[in-house]
Amino acid sequence: MKRFIETLKNIYKIEDLRLRIGTTLFFILIYRLGSFVALPGIDPAQLQNLKSQTSDGLLGLIDMFSGGAFSQASIFALGIMPYISASIVIQLLGIAVPYFQRLQKEGESGRRKINQITRYLTVVILIFQSPAYLTNLHMQLPASAFALKGALFTVSSVVILTAGSMFVMWLGERITDKGIGNGISLIIMIGIIARLPQSVAQEFASRINQQGGGLVMFIVEFVILFVVFMAAILLVQGTRRIPVQYAKRIVGNKQYGGVRQYIPLKVNAAGVMPIIFAQAIMMVPITLVGVANSENLSGVAAALSNMTGFWYNFLQFTLVVAFTYFYTAITINPTQMAEDMKKNGGFIPGVKPGKRTVEFLDTIMSRITLPGSIFLGLITILPAFAMIMGVNQSFALFFGGTSLLILVGVVLDTLQQIESHLLMRHYDGLTKSGRIKGRAGGGI
Repeated sequence: MKRFIETLKNIYKIEDLRLRIGTTLFFILIYRLGSFVALPGIDPAQLQNLKSQTSDGLLGLIDMFSGGAFSQASIFALGIMPYISASIVIQLLGIAVPYFQRLQKEGESGRRKINQITRYLTVVILIFQSPAYLTNLHMQLPASAFALKGALFTVSSVVILTAGSMFVMWLGERITDKGIGNGISLIIMIGIIARLPQSVAQEFASRINQQGGGLVMFIVEFVILFVVFMAAILLVQGTRRIPVQYAKRIVGNKQYGGVRQYIPLKVNAAGVMPIIFAQAIMMVPITLVGVANSENLSGVAAALSNMTGFWYNFLQFTLVVAFTYFYTAITINPTQMAEDMKKNGGFIPGVKPGKRTVEFLDTIMSRITLPGSIFLGLITILPAFAMIMGVNQSFALFFGGTSLLILVGVVLDTLQQIESHLLMRHYDGLTKSGRIKGRAGGGI
């Protein structure tokens, strides 16, 4: 406790760090206040049906990422996820389309063009999503809830929802530039955390009312959540450097000589992106039939929208494993890594430079990615097991999947940013070792 108080004093002494943290908190406050501002023309007192609709299922997951703004019919109802979806599409285009490949190689100017295209694509996605959201409002709310009707309400609300999401994106970028960093990730994390107190309260109330050992089960749930949380920390941090002798064992080569050397590879090089990709695909059924018809799904669409069903979780697990290999392949380039090692005079003992080194690195990545992808997939489907065991869905979502990994990753990254500012100015860090490991794989 004494060290924590001393660290807070050191943070306050650094004017730049103090201003950045204050700026970050100010923008986060704006975001949270905006989440409670309902669309013009809607009576906030009549949103009970909408809140009931988003209490479970995939819509509950969407509501969690928006920090409850979706169920509040807020001006920020669509949140930051359209921007995330646009970013994913642009990343995929960067693999298949030569134009985007050239932009990625143009440095800062190319990055600015890609960001601009991503924003345009976000607006296009919002223009399609906004009417679907408004249709759902008309299905769920009574006619008396709408003070405005017809084309006036539709056009004005589409404009406001689109502008609201773009404003949230702007807040994230300002946090990155003027605040503590990782703005988009922080926006998502704050939305998730905003639902945590309510989720815990609902789970506690349900367990208290339960006959026979309800309070004990509530304590057991928190113990399990803590264990999963620690496992998520290990998964997010991954393995930054693999000893060469272990790498040789992985590829079946026992020969090793020389001093202790490392290869800069991670068990979980893909981070949380495979889960985001997988869940984006899993939401396709609702996207195709429309949010308003989500309760009337049948057949394959119903099976793939049942978060506790076998096929939903089996497909999601398979997609996470597949996307882990896919995203690792586009983020880790063995050929480039081998060339960089050669240019810097580095080499792997017992492995010839050039093609043999590329094959060596590629084999290591293929084999160490498997356990990491399986672990990532298991954490993704943990909420389903929690719900089957009787845990309230809003609380069960914190047992794994994107929510837990985002919380862990963003918290570690933020602490790492603060740690860097403190150590750079010769103050003690947040830990005795002075080494907080973030995701090292970039933001979300």
